[in-house]
Amino acid sequence: QVQLVESGGGLVQPGGSLRLSCAASGFTFSSYAMRWYRQAPGKERELVAGISSTGGSTNYADSVKGRFTISRDNAKNTVYLQMNSLKPEDTAVYYCNWPKTIVLYYWGQGTQVTVSS
Repeated sequence: QVQLVESGGGLVQPGGSLRLSCAASGFTFSSYAMRWYRQAPGKERELVAGISSTGGSTNYADSVKGRFTISRDNAKNTVYLQMNSLKPEDTAVYYCNWPKTIVLYYWGQGTQVTVSS
C-alpha cells in the first residue's frame, strides 16, 4: 500500500535551517510530481512547494520563495524540503503529498516544525 513517511522536523531558532525528508513507497515514485504542504494551528493547510516527476520543475508559495528548496532523489524514492532562514511564522505541521490524480491525494502523517527562540 501507499506510504509517505516524513522525518526531519523539530525545534529550531529563528534564522536556522532544517531539512525534511519524505520516504515514499507503494507506487512508482519517479512517475509522479510530489508536494509539501503545511498547516499551522487555526489555519488551513497550504501548499508550500511542488516538484515535477523528474525534478526539472519546481514551484513555491510566495511566503517561502528564496528560503525553501524542494528536491527529490528518485533512486531513493524520497522528496526533500530544505528550509533555511526559518521564521516563527513557518511553525506548522509539514505534510508530504502525492497527488495521484486531480481528485485523489495521499498524505503522510506529518512532521512538526517549530521555530522559536
